[in-house]
Amino acid sequence: MLRVAVAGASGYMGAELLRLLLVHPRVSVTAVTSERLSGERLDRVYPHLRGLTELTLHELEPEWLAAEADLVILALPHMESQKTVPVLRRRGARVIDLSADYRLRDAADYTTWYKSAHIDTAGLAEAVYGLPELHRKAIATASLVAAPGCYAVGAVLATAPLLESGLGRAEGIVIDGKSGVTGAGAQGRRADPMYLYTEANENIQAYGLASHRHTPEIEQELSALAGQAVRVAFTPHLIPVNRGLLTTSSVPLAKAASTGELRALYAEFYAGESFVRVAREGDGLPTTRRVVGSNFCDVAVVADPRTNRAVCVSAIDNLGKGGSANGIQNLNVMSGWDERTGLEAPPVYP
Repeated sequence: MLRVAVAGASGYMGAELLRLLLVHPRVSVTAVTSERLSGERLDRVYPHLRGLTELTLHELEPEWLAAEADLVILALPHMESQKTVPVLRRRGARVIDLSADYRLRDAADYTTWYKSAHIDTAGLAEAVYGLPELHRKAIATASLVAAPGCYAVGAVLATAPLLESGLGRAEGIVIDGKSGVTGAGAQGRRADPMYLYTEANENIQAYGLASHRHTPEIEQELSALAGQAVRVAFTPHLIPVNRGLLTTSSVPLAKAASTGELRALYAEFYAGESFVRVAREGDGLPTTRRVVGSNFCDVAVVADPRTNRAVCVSAIDNLGKGGSANGIQNLNVMSGWDERTGLEAPPVYP
């Protein structure tokens, strides 16, 4: 059994990680941490885990974590993981980081987008971007994996076949994302009034215009696929649901293509992928309800001949494929296991 620890276990990402890890057939969860709730039993903080664990939340002590686990998953606030990762790695633990701390390849981007200098540039240089559909081979041998942001997962998987094939143009891409309120995390919900029930219910609101922190990783990954610099216009929205993220990308085409041709391109690009489901004719468009509680990303693409664009739609669970479940997919890849291990359950419906 692989010994796994979760740091930041009391947040939404941590809770979702534990819901999945505690029933993973090849994993033993040996340690959990929370600065805010240190000393509390995990199953009292999250009663839905009663009967699955007797663990107690511990303060975050990197040396202790490395001794307790072979692999540590960090679900910490942004710019906190970089303080812990170097110690874990020196002590021989492998790391999957769910925060933004190791996603961007250029350390200078952290000053621009996160208003803070990166203090572990050595780790940043070695980290692998944890989207298995694009970086599976590198993830398999990595000791440090940076799980993508939820908006980035939705946007990149929706548009990747177009950029990689050259059929999609690098200029003029417009991306619209709509996420449930859990995307801000348990602490974000308390800190910002926009996540209060009375503000979010019966309301849709845009935020982070021209400044959202997932923008640079979307551009980073699409640029690598296109082989040239890609700039996108990205706007996120908050919608009144707990979980789910719907992305619509409008991509200019380098040449005319029919919807059937685009579908064939997507089907070929994602052939053999366990968790990307490309819509066939008659399947309808992706919806968040069809993916909640899962690691699936549903994708559809439609040609718009009037504007010579492709309209690409994806749906994920922001805590699933957009976070914790994708982290476990990375864990499986790093361990040489079937990527579906511990992730076989279908989405929750209704």
